[in-house]
Order: sequence, then C-alpha cells, then structure tokens
Amino acid sequence: MPSYGYVAVNPLGKIKKGSIEAEDLEQARAFLKRSELTAIELKEQGLLTKDIDLPFLNRVKARDLGVFCRQFVSIVSAGIPIFAALTMLASQTQNVRLKKAILDTHAQIEKGESLSDAMRLHSPDIFPAMMINMVAAGEASGNLEKAFTRLADHFEKGSRVKGAVKKAMVYPTIVLVVVVVVVAIMMVMVIPAFTGVFEDMGMDLPLITKIVMGFSDWMVAHWWQLFLGIFAFIFLVILFARTDKGKHFFGKLVMKLPLFGDMTVKSASANFARTLSTLTSSGLPMLDSLEITAKNMSNIYFKEAVLLCRDEAATGANLSAPLESGGLFPPMVYHMTSIGEETGDLEEMLDRLADYYDEEVDAATKALLAALEPAIILVMAVIVGVVVCSILLPMFSMYDALGSAA
Repeated sequence: MPSYGYVAVNPLGKIKKGSIEAEDLEQARAFLKRSELTAIELKEQGLLTKDIDLPFLNRVKARDLGVFCRQFVSIVSAGIPIFAALTMLASQTQNVRLKKAILDTHAQIEKGESLSDAMRLHSPDIFPAMMINMVAAGEASGNLEKAFTRLADHFEKGSRVKGAVKKAMVYPTIVLVVVVVVVAIMMVMVIPAFTGVFEDMGMDLPLITKIVMGFSDWMVAHWWQLFLGIFAFIFLVILFARTDKGKHFFGKLVMKLPLFGDMTVKSASANFARTLSTLTSSGLPMLDSLEITAKNMSNIYFKEAVLLCRDEAATGANLSAPLESGGLFPPMVYHMTSIGEETGDLEEMLDRLADYYDEEVDAATKALLAALEPAIILVMAVIVGVVVCSILLPMFSMYDALGSAA
C-alpha cells in the first residue's frame, strides 16, 4: 500500500507532519479530513522520503501502549465512535509500527471486523495477547472503556517498573565501557611507549610489569582476535540464553546474585499480581488469566510457577496453595492471595500487592545503585592502579639506581 507524507493544520492552528498509508491520494485526503486536519501538503513518499520502519528502533514499548489506551478512553468517552477514534489516534501516534497497526486495525473494522479481531492480526508483535483478550472481554461485556482503562494502568505501571530496573543497569554499563576503553588505550598506546625505554635500560623488571607488558604486546599484535573473541562470546551467550537450558541457567543465576536476586523476585511479584488482577477484572476465566500471566513472566522459573498454579486451579485447588508450595514468591504474595480468596475480593488484594511491590522494586533499585557505585569505582581503581603501578615501579627503581650512582 502506498505511503503518503503530509503537512497539515489541526483545529488549533498547529502544524502537524506525518505519513499515512492509503490506496490512493483521495483516500489519504479523506483520512486527514476525518482526523480534522487541513492538508497543506500531501504527496506520495518515495524510497528515500518514506518513513523507515526498523523493528529494533521502532519497537512498541509498554509506555506507547499505555498512551494509546489512555487516549482511546479519552476519545471514546467523549462520544466519538471507535472507527473515528482510531483515525484520530493514528494521526497523533509517533511510533511508526504502532501507527501502521492502528491504521490496519481501522481498515479491518471498516470491512466489518470487531476491534479485538482486527487487533489480533498484529498480535503479539504489536498488541500483546493479554491486550487482545481484555479487549474481546470488554466488547462481550459492553465495558470496553473499563478494559482500556485497566490496560492503560497496567502498561503505565509496568513501564515504570521496567524503567526502574533499566535505570539500575545504565550506570554500571557506562562505567564498564569506560574502563574497557581506558584500559585498551593504555595497553595499545601508553604501555608500548614505556616498554622500549625499560628494554633500553636493561633493568630487571618487577613481575607485575612483565605481566602487563606481555599482555600489552599481545594486544598490539592480536587486538582483532580479542575483539573477535568478545563478540563471539556474546553471540554464543545470546544463543545459549534462548535455549531451554539457557533460560533455566540465567533464570537461576539472576535469582542467586546478591541484590539482583531480591529485585528479580520483587519485580516478578509485582508483574504477577498486576497482570492477573488486570485480566480477572475484565471477566476472563481464572485459568485463561493464569496462562496469559505466565506468558508475561520474563523469568522461566516464575513462568513455570504460574503454570503450576494454573494446573492446580484446574483441579479446583485454591491459588494460594501452589503459590506457597512453589517456594519462589514471597510469603506476602500467597498470604494476601489467600485472604483475597477467602473474602471474595481477590482483585483488590492483587492490586494492593502490585502497588506494594512496585514500591519495593523502586527501593531495591536505589539500594542496588547505592551498592554498585562504590563497588564499580573500586574495581576500576584496582584495574587502573595495576596498570599505573606496572609503569611507576620500574621508574622508581631507575631513580633509586641513579641516586645511588650519584
């Protein structure tokens, strides 16, 4: 389908730029008119002017879906039909892949498809299975706005938790890269300059200097092998992580690491409680909700624990019993789940659990950063210190020899 770039003015007089897909120029112009946009410029995009859709750059994030759901509720609650609401949402969505998915959903509804069936064509790449099932349940119950409101809350809170976890990893990653670059420069450029001086002096070098100089000589001659080895190692680790054994290995490893393990458990608890509450509140059966929740768990061990809960629930058992027997979730999770089951207010208890563990993840992130900063600085100081000492020790010996000779 051709893509048309446009420059238009909205009812408030603001200039908007973007692109839309349409069968022809007239259909594109009609789309802009339905979006209450007055076209200033509208023309078909060529290969060089067309918006580039790179999945790794235009990945649809939870935050994008949260904004989409929140805006959908605002527009539909104002009495605007879903068909027109999607037109308006597509015109103001910045993410290229999400915009195309909305436009395609709009086209499918125009052909007579329901909203959930139209969105299902872009699942799970754009719209997750949880979202499709909730929209379908909302359509069946007549509570579509409520379903989108719950989805907006879910995506927004989930985005905050993921953002907190990523934030904890930014600082150590940057420092690690800086250390690697600094050490590489010293080994390739600084150490070789002193190597010639020490060899000319004919000095008996300390062991640490010999080791550093030997590593420097190897790096100068075989630096490409080192980088090739690093990239090969990373590639093999990624391949291994995608296997079942790899998922279990790294899943257990991250839970065993100090500080990281605590944050992983709390993040998984928040994700479990929030997802299950969101699904059950929309009217989905418990077994279906548990299966979708399991797919939403990133750690393989927690995924298996939730699937065990589904199997136990299928036999009529309470949800709290397998949560406790699994031994992964904290006591508060299965205790509050048990209270919710006894009082008949499971959704409210799960909401409280999610809010509690959201705060716990934030606190764990701050604790992780507070512990990592001095640890990383110490490691960096040791590495740089070893290199510097390997240079200074022979120089001190040389000055002592010159002083004795004088």
